[in-house]
Amino acid sequence: MRSRIVASALWGWVFLSRVAAQDAQLTQFYATPTYVNPAFAGTGLQTRFGLVARDQWPAIPGAFITTNFAIDHNLSELSSGLGLMVHHDRSGSGALRYTSITGQYAYEIQLKRKVFLRPALQVGWVQHAVDYSRLVFGDQLARGGTVGTYEVMDGTNIGYADMGSGLLFFTPKLWLGAALHHMNRPNQSLLLNEARIPMKFSMHGGYRITVRTPVIRKNPQSFVFAFNYKAQQKFDQLDLGMYFEREPIFFGLWYRGLPLLKRYAPGYANNDALALLVGTIIEDMRIGYSYDVTVSRLAAHSGGAHELTIGYEIASRHKRRAASKRRVVPCAKF
Repeated sequence: MRSRIVASALWGWVFLSRVAAQDAQLTQFYATPTYVNPAFAGTGLQTRFGLVARDQWPAIPGAFITTNFAIDHNLSELSSGLGLMVHHDRSGSGALRYTSITGQYAYEIQLKRKVFLRPALQVGWVQHAVDYSRLVFGDQLARGGTVGTYEVMDGTNIGYADMGSGLLFFTPKLWLGAALHHMNRPNQSLLLNEARIPMKFSMHGGYRITVRTPVIRKNPQSFVFAFNYKAQQKFDQLDLGMYFEREPIFFGLWYRGLPLLKRYAPGYANNDALALLVGTIIEDMRIGYSYDVTVSRLAAHSGGAHELTIGYEIASRHKRRAASKRRVVPCAKF
């Protein structure tokens, strides 16, 4: 019996550490851009809201549910931006929960006319918790589902501070940014041990092409090309894609993977998903939906991933006129 308890405890430790090893990834990551980089705080016209809800691999029991809400505000008179973000993850049939609230500050430096640089910092507080009663361990299966291993486990929740930084360069058509998350490498262990979160590095950017014709003046059409590279510990990933936007609709295609540069094993290329994006623009509101078509070995079992985003921007007429003259932020919206 003792050996089964030890084995089950080890399995639980592996499960928890693997689930928590990487940050949640979003397909429509620019719908809440401050999740990607705190330097995006205040890049809207005045006040901006963003909400993302993601259900990853719904066909697999105990998969991942992610929700992210963000609000940021442009303080043009102080050349600054403020942001506030709330992030929540559930996995393992809801047994493992991760909730964070993060404050962000960015300062805007004008290098020359309509060319800007924005360094930024963020500080957050994280609550990491597990409900062992919602996990099934090996000795429970052997005893017909009766209470088992988790009774001898301590440590059901932990709180810690988390710090990050970012840098963003942009012109009216181009943007390029980099961010570091978990700079203080906080200890997230739920088993009263030490499990430091590895720092995550990301580099992201893109280019917006606006098409204007004599027929299309009020609502010009745009093609947006963007990428987001992420590296955390031994894991790295590249999101690459584009979308077409002409009010009131937009649609696009994204690819996630590093097939030519990295392989998980011989004959097993780093392919993750193709994402299809569609949405609508209703005045100052944007609603987007994306579906990830899994192309890895999980394709037959994962059920893909569904993601819904809502963005809303509030700005006075004065702010809209002033912002258009002072700077134009071309960043993707989804």
